[in-house]
Amino acid sequence: MKTIDLRKSVHEICTAYPEVKAIMAELGFAEITDPLVLNTMGRVMTLPKGAALKKVPLDRIVAAFQAKGFEVLGREADPAPADGQKTDSRAELLKSYVKRLSDGEDLESVRKDFVSHFKEVDASEIMHAEQELLRDGVPLDEMQRLCDVHSALFHGSTREERNIRAGGAPVLPMFQAAPAPTPATSQTAELARESGHPVNVFMRENEAIGKHISMFYEQLNAGAAFETLQASFAVLRALGSHYAKKGDLIYPLLKSRYGISGPSEVMWTVDDEIRAEMRALDKGGLPESEWRERAGKVIGRAEEMIFKENNILLPLCVQHFTEDEWRQMARDLQDYEPCLTPAIPLWQRAEDAPIWKDSPALRNAAAAEAGEIVLPSGHLTVEQLGAMLNTLPLEITFVDANDINRYFNEGEKFFKRPLAALDREVYLCHPPKIEAMVRRLIADFKSGARDTMDVWMEKQGHSFLVRYMAVRDRKGRFIGTMECVQQMDAIKKHFVKG
Repeated sequence: MKTIDLRKSVHEICTAYPEVKAIMAELGFAEITDPLVLNTMGRVMTLPKGAALKKVPLDRIVAAFQAKGFEVLGREADPAPADGQKTDSRAELLKSYVKRLSDGEDLESVRKDFVSHFKEVDASEIMHAEQELLRDGVPLDEMQRLCDVHSALFHGSTREERNIRAGGAPVLPMFQAAPAPTPATSQTAELARESGHPVNVFMRENEAIGKHISMFYEQLNAGAAFETLQASFAVLRALGSHYAKKGDLIYPLLKSRYGISGPSEVMWTVDDEIRAEMRALDKGGLPESEWRERAGKVIGRAEEMIFKENNILLPLCVQHFTEDEWRQMARDLQDYEPCLTPAIPLWQRAEDAPIWKDSPALRNAAAAEAGEIVLPSGHLTVEQLGAMLNTLPLEITFVDANDINRYFNEGEKFFKRPLAALDREVYLCHPPKIEAMVRRLIADFKSGARDTMDVWMEKQGHSFLVRYMAVRDRKGRFIGTMECVQQMDAIKKHFVKG
């Protein structure tokens, strides 16, 4: 006989018996059908607690399960929430703490209440609290502005932080004074020790960034010479490559595959603000006193981002991402520059079990390889066409009429295009402040308001022309958007000489 133990979490029960979701929905627990709620609240909620919160008699729930052939165990389970909470759920309490901070209450006052109710908190609970506030109408720019304050509330209290410290994973200076850790059972801690796994890569880079931040603060507090501070600050600008990895590989996957939009809407924007401020300070031209003050603040934000990644973002990814998604990410990481660390090793499991053949786009290409592609002006094999496109001195991206990434040519790129972005909406590949511009541009292409847009830019010491073009068929119908990136150094040098 199938058994349900009321002492287990709702998530555990639904994982073992998916049909439970339908039974619970009929009893008035419609939220259980939302994967986000099940994967966050469901991990800390039991059926007795849920019954108490919803004011649904527990006997009614038990009877419904028994009618469906289940044996119900653990009737002695206490319906009252643990940790001294009365009728409020953990999620509602966390949400109230974050809201109080957003309303301007002193951090230490809120932290005192938090510590009195919680021994530890899970990454998914923090994410869920912030995401619920966004759904309740708290402005996005307000959440972004207070992002650092919110995470400061949970320092030393996240389950992941304690497990990672216990497991011997990267330990940053700001965590060393935290309470004694719990046993190392966290999967995040295990993956952090697995060489080449994306969690290991991101945490090792965070460890390196943290060490350079500590060095910068020592110099700043000791009144080091301005030139010394500027040199240390310039080294820290390398964290831009770390943020680029998150923006390309983590945020879009969380949002598109799992419906978790909080990190992409809040953390991604904060990443961009940090990079923009560091770029502005690196240009110089400011009075020394103003530079020192602003540099100290932005480096503080970068330090806070380390905490959010290690203890909220990465554990959230571990809860959701599949083995194949981690392998794909490990492969894609090979195309990125390491951030203040040695070369990024390829994760053994990604090397031993390549997943390129698992991509629908690549399977279709392999099937077509037996024949030829016939075009109005000639015919080519798939191999010939691919080699020809890869030989062009351009970085090519094609987005179809439904705004889905369909193709990137291969080779070294200044503008990284991870294979994980294929078959994903193009807007998910851009931070929030850029997304609106991309939408307007493609809308203009679709309406016929314009056919091209050129952007001239300098990046990593090189000059580029980025051209966006509407792609239309012979009848003038819009069928997609193409982006071509061309390095202009040689061309500029040629004409300057001439």
